[in-house]
Parts: sequence; C-alpha cells; structure tokens
Amino acid sequence: MSSTTDSRTALRICPLCEATCGLTLTIEGTRVTSARGDRDDVFSQGFICPKGASFGAADGDPDRLRTPLVRKDGELREATWEEAFDAVAAGLRPVVERHGPHAVGVVLGNPNVHTMAGALYPTVLLAGLGTHSLFTASTVDQMPKHVSSGLLYGDANAIPVPDLDRTDHLLLIGANPLESNGSLCTAPDFPGKLKALRARGGTLTVIDPRRTRTARLADRHIAIRPGTDALLLAAMAHVLFDEKLTDLGDLRDLVQGLDELADAVRDFTPEAAAGACDVDADTIRALARELAAAPTAAVYGRIGSCTVEHGTLASWLVDILNIVTGNLDRPGGALFPQAATDRTPRPAGPGRGFALGRWHSRVGRHPEAKGELPIAALAEEIDTATAEGEPVRALIVVAANPVLSTPDGDRLDRALDSLDFMVSVDPYLNETSRHAHVVLPPPPPSQSPHHDFAFNTLAVRNQVRYTRAAVPLEAGRMAETEILARLVLAATGMHGADPSAVDTLVIDQTLGKAVREQHSPVHGREPQELAAALTGETGPERRLDMMLRLGPYGDGFGVRPEGLTLEKLLDQPHGIDLGPLQPRLPQPLKTRSGLVELLPRPLADDLPRLRDALRRRPEGLVLVGRRHLRSNNSWMHNIPALTGGTNRCTLHIHPEDAERLGVTDGAPVRVKGAGGEVVAPAEITDSVRRGVVSLPHGWGHDRPGTRLTHAATEPGVNVNQLLDGSLLDPLSGTAVLNGVPIDIAPTGTTL
Repeated sequence: MSSTTDSRTALRICPLCEATCGLTLTIEGTRVTSARGDRDDVFSQGFICPKGASFGAADGDPDRLRTPLVRKDGELREATWEEAFDAVAAGLRPVVERHGPHAVGVVLGNPNVHTMAGALYPTVLLAGLGTHSLFTASTVDQMPKHVSSGLLYGDANAIPVPDLDRTDHLLLIGANPLESNGSLCTAPDFPGKLKALRARGGTLTVIDPRRTRTARLADRHIAIRPGTDALLLAAMAHVLFDEKLTDLGDLRDLVQGLDELADAVRDFTPEAAAGACDVDADTIRALARELAAAPTAAVYGRIGSCTVEHGTLASWLVDILNIVTGNLDRPGGALFPQAATDRTPRPAGPGRGFALGRWHSRVGRHPEAKGELPIAALAEEIDTATAEGEPVRALIVVAANPVLSTPDGDRLDRALDSLDFMVSVDPYLNETSRHAHVVLPPPPPSQSPHHDFAFNTLAVRNQVRYTRAAVPLEAGRMAETEILARLVLAATGMHGADPSAVDTLVIDQTLGKAVREQHSPVHGREPQELAAALTGETGPERRLDMMLRLGPYGDGFGVRPEGLTLEKLLDQPHGIDLGPLQPRLPQPLKTRSGLVELLPRPLADDLPRLRDALRRRPEGLVLVGRRHLRSNNSWMHNIPALTGGTNRCTLHIHPEDAERLGVTDGAPVRVKGAGGEVVAPAEITDSVRRGVVSLPHGWGHDRPGTRLTHAATEPGVNVNQLLDGSLLDPLSGTAVLNGVPIDIAPTGTTL
C-alpha cells in the first residue's frame, strides 16, 4: 500500500453523469488530488467535462458523512454500523408485520444508476419486501420513454438511441446535451459528436423554447411553445403520411397498425398545430420533409419533451417518426444497444408484452408504470388516510432527495416528519435525509468499484468497462454493496445473516433459471458447477462475472472460449470495444404480436386529450427548467468548483417580458405557481423566448438541519415548490415540470 507521501495514478469510470467517461486519477496516499480524461479509454478517448475534472473535490468533500447516524432523543448522533442496522431492523420489521409490506415505501434516486450497488441490490430489496409502494426519480424524468417503449416494443427498457457517429440528420427536441452531456443516450463528448455531424455535412435541428448552447450550434433552432412537443411531432407525422413520404424500408414486415396510425394523426395538420406550438405550418412541413429526405436520420427527445402534460405521447411520436422514415434499427438512425451484461438474447418471437395499471396508488388512484407509482404522490401516500389500504408508515430512501427534486417539497417535508421510521442511504445530511431515523453513508466513489449496468444499455457504441476501487476502503467505512446487502437482510427479517448470502441467493436463482432456458448457453448444466466456476474477489464481482458469461458476448461458461469473462475484462483496464451499434430487430421485441405495435390502445385512448390541446392558445408566462454542465440535479452544489459562473439559481426572462412587467436585471422577482411562491434574482436574456421564464432544478439548500456547508452559502430556491404535484402525464405518472403557468412580479408588488 502507498504511504501518505506516495503519488500514483489509477483508472476510474466517472459516476457523475450519464456520459460515463474514463478518468485517470492522481492519488496521493488515499486522497484523489486530480482527475484527467483517460486517453486510452475505449469509449471516451480522453474526453472530460468540469464534473469529471472535479472528481477529487467531490470525492473528498469534508461534508460527506463517514459514520452512520442514528436518531436518539430526537437527534441524529454518530453510531456504529451494528447499532445502525439493529435500529433499521427494529424500525422496519414491526411496520411490515403490523401493517403489511405496502406500508413500507421505497424511494430510489437518480444516483442509484451511477453505482454498482444501486444497480445490483434494490431489485432484491423490493422482491424481498413485496411492496407496491415504489417511487423513483423516473417519474420526474424519463418514465414517459419507458412507457412508450414498453407499449411499442413490449419492453420498457428497449430504448433506441441515435447513432450519433453515423447519422446524416439529427433532430433534437427538449434536449440540451452540450450541458447535460446526454441522457438516455450515453455518449462521451456529445458536443464533439454534434460538431463532427456538421463537419461531415450533416444537419442538426434543435427544438427548444430556450436558445441553449446546443441550439446555438444547430443549423436550425425552433423556439417552440413549452409543452407542445407532442403536437409538433404529430403534425410532422401527419405530413409524412399526407405527402406519402413514409418509407418503412426493412421494417415493413415488422410493424403492426400502420393504417390505423395514419388515421390517428389525420387531425394534426400543420395548420391546426401551428397556433398551439407557435411554429408556423411551413416550418413544420419543412421539418418533416427534411427528415424524410435525409439519407439517414434520427429523432431524439429528452427531459424537456418528457416532463410535460403529453410526455408519453411525445416520447412515442419520437419513435414513430424514426419508424415511418425507415430510420429505426438501421445504421445512422436510432438503434438498440446491446450491453455486455444484458440477458442471454432469446429467439425472436411473441412475448408477454407490457401492461400499465397493474395496481394503483391508494389516494390519487394513479396507475403504476413499470412497477412504480408517481413520486409526486409520495406525500399524499404518507399523510392521507383512506378506507383502502394503509398509508406509507416507513420509508427506505436510497440516494434520493425528493424534498428538492419533486413537486411541493414543503408538503413532503412535513409528511416525512410524520413517519414511524425512515432509513436513508446517503453520503450527505441533506434536505431529505435529515428526517431519517438512521442514515447509512456509502464511501466516496474512489473507494468503490464501478461498472455501468444501466448506461451501457443506452450507449451509442457497444463496449464494456470495469474499474476496481482506486483507493482502499477507509477504516470504519462499509462498502456500498455491503450496506445495501445488509439493508436487504434487515428489511426482510434476516437481520444478522452474512451479507454475502444476498449475492449467493441471486447467483443461485439466476443460474437455476438459466439452466432451464432452452436458448441459454448453459441449458441442462448443473447450477452448482457454474457457480463454482465464477471468479471475482467479492460477491458483486462474482455476479458481474456471471452476467458477462451469460450475456450476448459472454463465454457461456466455456461454450464460447473467445467470449467475455470478468478475468478478460480485468486484463483490459481501459475497456473492451464491442463495435458500433447493429440492427437487432426483431429480437428485442417482446410484444404479444412479436411486432412493433404502432398504435397500442393506451396511446390511442390518450390521443383525444392531445387533440383538445390543438385548440388552446395559452396566455401569460410559463415556466421551464434548465440544467447546468457543472451540476446534476441536487447532487453537486456543495462542491465549490462546480458552482458560480453560469451555474447560478437565477430566473431567466426575455427582455420584452421584463420591460412589460417592470423587472430589472439582477433584482429579486417573486414567482408564484400552484404550489407556492419563491423569490429569485432576475437574469434578463434573449436566450429564452417571449412568454417563457426559466429556473434551474436542484436548488433550495436553505432548510435547517442539513450539513451542506458550501451549498448553504448560496442556497438558491426550489423551483419544484412552484408545483403542487397535481399535474401529471396520466400514462406515465410523470410530474409536469415544464410549460407550467406561473405569475411573476418585482418584489413589493402584489401578485
């Protein structure tokens, strides 16, 4: 082991956003002193953004908790790990035994998908508990895409991504990858890929109510009225059918419902949509014709088109445009990635399909989607009694801060105080974890291994990488994988068992199923023999080895000697390139028909609501959010290097709106919505269109009882407090965060 004065380097995959760039860390003793891009990384090839460059500062933040906290006499106090898990078992099990499993809620935040532990253990926890009370960040983010993919392809996780490196024409709607680094599209150096598109003669079109950094790079920027994305996309689809510009190409025998789809979009003429979208009919026609005429093209929509009242329809129409122009599942279009840890590909054919509303929330009767209830309904599920079922009385919160990230945090704040018990797995005492009875802090990322299970299923190039911990686990800390394994045991009545039992159980169950599947490379073999062949220093590594071996590139436990194993991956510290995305249909389809079902009943039933929107001509101001390159939701405002500059909590307002309302640059402005009121400094800018104001997401670090020293010096305001949580996309349960009516006035003026 290095002494405290030795300097060395180590590789690490960055966990701070979806780009998953490879890093080279400089380490002195056990402290990360700098981070730079790994030029030999097979995926990112040396690219790095400000977040990655600040890895050391995030890793070594002095406000990170180092020991568990247990509430005693009303105060959170440091405790041993044994005391903490004893308290978890004593707090959770009585709730389950007295009130049933649904009285225990589970909240999973965005950071879960950025860690190995977050990928491997929550599903085991949920299965062991048997609760339907699952709430995640998906319903303030990407759930509409999961639902539309589930309905189209039969698999909510079958999400096609744009083939950035080969496309000739890219249309982005509600996406700003120059600042987000991409989302549901894992692509290191997204800016470079867009510049390369234009350099090779391709076309970039951006549809966004803000003139973002991405929009400034585009050939064409359409400043759409917020919340009308689905109308514009439906009008484009209308043009393609009306002008006979559709061409399914290789998809013609793989789709169902083309004629019904053409009829469904018949009313969405460019002239009908123009007024609502504030995009003229000729421009809509041009967008459709250019898409159809391009040699290859891809449409890509993200959070701005998801977190709106027709988010699922917009997400569906993104894929519809790719399908009817023949650009789905072809190079240069939008393709389905194939991750190394995907399940063994099954033969093409009909599947079980995708269902919505298998159960409903107790209070608002919101249907589940992908096993989740809307996180905007969490507060009412805690604080409202009904004749049907028990309220949520205990909560397990893993890497989530819903007090800031969901509508009406004030109500949720009060609801959390009323819980019988709450446990939070979080490195910080933040606006949510401060309510916990037990806080279990994971170690910093340098002390954890890393493999991107989720993001490799969304990557623009197939590849696989794994990095072990760059720094040994500090004395007194517990690995995040062990924390979550022990949490599983404590929550499911097995407190005190060896945490390795969780990994052993998963391995035994997975291999037992694999040997019974006809298409599996291990069909008919003995599970015990396969388990004994697994390598790895830990249970999580053995699980990774198992998934690699059973996966599409794996060795099949010796069946394909050239295939992937953990040992082969460890021998390639910069990763293994598995090649560009390839056409995969019909294999990924799991619909009951075995085809792409273009107009599933839930979507057809929601179209009348979209038709009603054609007649709207909203007046007054509407609100949209924004993200910063140096931030990621509420995670990073405690890192000095990642705040300041453009990363400030200001209200963007157009000069004409500011003049009309008497708002001056830098002056405080009152902003009022259905959920409450905030005061933020105005920033007058023509980067937003008239009638639109913008506040960034993730701020509001002004609540007592937190330990976020730097964030508290410039707390900003919580934009989600302007929302009351009543506006949801009905199919996905996703909160409407964009295109929301608000009122503003200078402070001292009555609203």
